[in-house]
Order: sequence, then C-alpha cells, then structure tokens
Amino acid sequence: MSRVDAVPAPLLVLAGVVSVQFGGALAATLVPQIGAAGSVVLRLLIATALLLLFARPRWRGHRPRDWATVGCFGLALGLMNFAFYASLGHLPIGVAVTIEFIGPLTLAAVLSRRPRDLLAVAAAGVGVVLISQALSLPFADLERTGIVLALLAGACWAAYIVFSGRTGAAFPQLEGLALAMVVATAVVLPFGIWDVSVHGTSAWDGTVLLKGLGIAVLSSVLPYSLELLALRRLTPAVFGILLSLEPAVAALAGLLVLGQRLDPIQLTGMALVVLASFLVLGLGASRRRQPDLPA
Repeated sequence: MSRVDAVPAPLLVLAGVVSVQFGGALAATLVPQIGAAGSVVLRLLIATALLLLFARPRWRGHRPRDWATVGCFGLALGLMNFAFYASLGHLPIGVAVTIEFIGPLTLAAVLSRRPRDLLAVAAAGVGVVLISQALSLPFADLERTGIVLALLAGACWAAYIVFSGRTGAAFPQLEGLALAMVVATAVVLPFGIWDVSVHGTSAWDGTVLLKGLGIAVLSSVLPYSLELLALRRLTPAVFGILLSLEPAVAALAGLLVLGQRLDPIQLTGMALVVLASFLVLGLGASRRRQPDLPA
C-alpha cells in the first residue's frame, strides 16, 4: 500500500475541494492584472504541460467518436474556466461558486427525476436569489454580468461532468484529461491573445508567472489527481456530500485570501444551496443506492 492509499479517501476529496477554492481565490488576485482570459490561458498552459508530461497520452489509435468526446470535454472545460474567472471580476468568489454550483446540482436532480430533488433545486434557486442580493438592491445595481457568467460557468460545469465520465470510460487513467486540456487551452487561447493586446505584455512579470503556476497546481493538477485517487475508494454518495461543501469553502477562501465578507442574507442563501446539494448529491444518492446494498 502506498502512502496515498493509506490516506482516507474523504480527506483526499476535502483536500481537493480546499485546493481548488484557494486556487480560485488566488486567481481572483490575478484577473485584474492580466484579465480573465489571460489568467485562464496561463493556468491551462501550465496545467496542460504538467499533465502531458505526467500522463504521456497517445495521439494515435483513437476512434473518431472518442475524439468527439474529448473535444466536447475540452470545450466545456475551457468555457467553464473562462466564464468562472470572468465572473470573479464582478462577484465575490463565494457568491460566484454558489451560483455556479446550480449547474451540477440541477443536472443531478434532472437525472434522478425525483420530485424531492427538484424541490431541492428550487430551494437552491431561492438561495441564489438571496446571495445575489436581488431582493435587497435595486435592479440597476445588481451585478447582472457576474451572475450570468457564473450561471454560464455552472452550465459548462454540468456538461463537464457528463463528458468527464464519458472521457474516463474511453481513455485510460489521465490520458483523456490531458488531451481535453489541450483542447481547452486552444478554445480560450484567442481570448487570451486579445486580453494581452488590451493589457499589454508588461503585466506578465515573474510574480504573475508564479501565481499562474500556483493556480495551475491548486486548481487543476492537484484536485484532479486527488479526486481520481479518492473515487477509486469512495461511493458517489459520500463524494456528493463532500462536494456540497464547495460554496462554503469558497466563502472561507474569499475571506482569508481576499478579505471578502458576505452579509447574513447572502450566508442564508449559501446555506440553502449547500443543504440542497447535500439532499440531491449526498443523502439522495445514498438512498437511491440502498437497494443495491447486500442484506
């Protein structure tokens, strides 16, 4: 047994959740310097290089259908990162992640087709209204751009989940992920070039590159690897419960790294989303799996 195998799988997932959210908080400090697209391209370039070096994927011998799957996976991955990073320029990270989480939450509820799960998603929708301050601010003062971008990131996150599973079934180990990262980088590269033309190359100093390396490791390489190892020993129910903590961890990262504080109404909305996530991805998944358990 390796040292990693000796670590409880839930701890691996929690470490991945913390890693990706603190990576997002670090990215929020980089976006004002080189733009959202530039930040995404920098992160993806470094993460892709690391994954290609580690996974060493085969470029030949794949069926056209498998390439189509990887292409859709990479497209969802690239757009998800671009939309989320762009939303960080308008919203606190805790708010952005909570709104984004509606994507996978809705996907889980639709696939389950249970009325209770649909009600949970409706409760999460109320939570999003609360954290977006739609009831307490004039309509003209709402950060509508940030909310739309976070919702777009959530939709891409749902697509990412679907095509991630298909890619994992079609390619061994991290091979499909490495190829998808190449596609994702190609998708956002034109936007990154445009960002460079707007912000100039003078902002790309050593500090920016170090932040890019940190974001690539914290937001891509480390969490993807930890989740892959954990899911070999973890039920989907437990994984869903742990994943439900993402909005809360994002709020904590925003507070510690960025000094972003949420008011009580926004925290109430976040609690609704976390509760709905627990019901749909955690408790609901556990009960759906119950008939498959041995007596």
